[in-house]
Parts: sequence; structure tokens; C-alpha cells
Amino acid sequence: PAEDGSLQQNVKVSLRIPSQFQANPPFPSDESIKIEERQEMTIYSTQFGGYAKEVDYVDYAAKLKSALGSEAAYRKDFYFCNGYDPPMKPYGRRNEVWFVKE
Repeated sequence: PAEDGSLQQNVKVSLRIPSQFQANPPFPSDESIKIEERQEMTIYSTQFGGYAKEVDYVDYAAKLKSALGSEAAYRKDFYFCNGYDPPMKPYGRRNEVWFVKE
């Protein structure tokens, strides 16, 4: 996030490779697609519904920060904004904000 709380637009679409394919994932046929191995992480998370806009992610990040208080140790230089649903799903949508625990 920027100092004013707005999001800096660094967007990456990530999909989890199912467990049975993680040891030997299929090779992407499109060179713009990369397989990225991530370290295990622990997160603080909050969930909300609806069609998420930037303002929603910023608002829920502020709520999560407030709920955690000053004692929680987490990365303050970035957070993850997650949406799980296709655009045509009108109800029961799931969005999350993640802070990565230090």
C-alpha cells in the first residue's frame, strides 16, 4: 500500500497447483506463464463478500490492522488482495485480505 492507504497496482494472478501435481507440475505451453514455488507462510486474514473494489480491500485491510492491534508482527509493506469467484457469480462471493506474519 502507498502512504495514503491506496493500493499500488502490482497485480499477479496466482493459481494453486493441486497436491497430486506439485512434485512434477505440467510445463506451461505459454511462455508468459511461470511456475513459482512459494515458501510456506502464516497469514492473518479477513473475509468479505460482494464484488470487491480497491476501496473494499483498503477498508478491510484497515479493519484487519485494527483487529490485530499493535502486538501482532506482520509485514507492513504489502498485503494480498484475494478474490476467488468468476465475474458471473452474483451471490456468495468470497474475497480476502491477507497480512503475512513475520
